[in-house]
Amino acid sequence: MDKVYLTGENLNIMSKTIGPAMKEGNPDPIRKMAEAQTEAGVDYIDINLGPARKGGNEMMEFVVKTVQEVTSTPLFLDTTNAEAIEAGLKVYQRKSEAKPVINSISCRPERIELLMPMAKKYDAACVGLLMGVEGIPRDENERGMLASEFMIKAAEYGIEPDDIFMDPIVVPAPSQQIQVAGCTNFMMMFRDIAPGCRGTCGLSNISNGAPDHLRGIIDRTYMTIINSFGMSGAIMNYTDKKLMDLMRGRNQDVYDYILKVFNGEETEPPADKEKLDYYKTVKLLLGETLYSASWLDL
Repeated sequence: MDKVYLTGENLNIMSKTIGPAMKEGNPDPIRKMAEAQTEAGVDYIDINLGPARKGGNEMMEFVVKTVQEVTSTPLFLDTTNAEAIEAGLKVYQRKSEAKPVINSISCRPERIELLMPMAKKYDAACVGLLMGVEGIPRDENERGMLASEFMIKAAEYGIEPDDIFMDPIVVPAPSQQIQVAGCTNFMMMFRDIAPGCRGTCGLSNISNGAPDHLRGIIDRTYMTIINSFGMSGAIMNYTDKKLMDLMRGRNQDVYDYILKVFNGEETEPPADKEKLDYYKTVKLLLGETLYSASWLDL
C-alpha cells in the first residue's frame, strides 16, 4: 500500500460545537479539535467554513491562526469564498515540507481563473474537484474528461501534478447507489488519466444517509476499494479508528479480504462475522444487492 494522506474533516462549520466557536471567535473548541485530530495521526486538517459569505475573511484568518497555535499539521482551506481562502493563505505559516491546500478548485472556468493563480502565488497545492458546469459528472467518462481538462489548465498556470489532489466526487450509496460505479470506474483509470497526481475524496459522502452506527463499515470498505486503484487520500472522520488502522496497514487481512471479494476471488459468504459484514458491504457497493438500512442483517 502506498502512502495514504488522511485529512480530518471535523473542523467544520456545520458542527454543533465547532460552528458556533468559529462564528463567535472562541478558540478553545477549535484548539481542542485540532489537537485531537493531530493526536489521532491525520496528515492534514480540513478547515471547512462552508460558503462563509459574511465575515469569511476574518473567520478563516482566525481559524488558521488558532489551529496553527497548537499543531504543525498542514491544512486544507475549504470554502467556496475565494477571498476567504486567500485570507487564510496570507496568514498561513508553513511548518513542514507539505504545502497548504486549496480545497477546492472545480472545473468551472470562473473558479479556475480565480483560484489557480492564487495557488501559484502562495505556493499552495490544490484539490481538483471534478465538478463541471453541468454539475456532478454522470459516469467515469465525464470524470475522465474533466480530469484531463483540469490538468491541461493546471499546466498552463504552472501547477505541477504532484501539487494536485484529484477529487472524483464520491456519491452517497444510500440514495444514489447506481451512481457509485462512476467514481469507482474512474479510479480504475486514475493512474493513467492523471499521472503524478494524488487522489482525495470526501469519503463520508459514500455513507451519507446510512444509520450512524453503520456508516463506518461503508466508509472503510469503499476506501479500501478505491485506494487499491490509487486513491491516496481521504477527507474523513478521524474518530473512526478502524479506518485509520486499515489505511495505515495495521489490518492487512481485512484490507486483502475486501479486495478479494471485490475482484470475485471470494464467492461464498464466510462464517466469520466481521468478514461477512465486509462481504455484504462490498456486494452493496458493487450494486449486486440493493441498499437498505438492514443490509448486514439480510
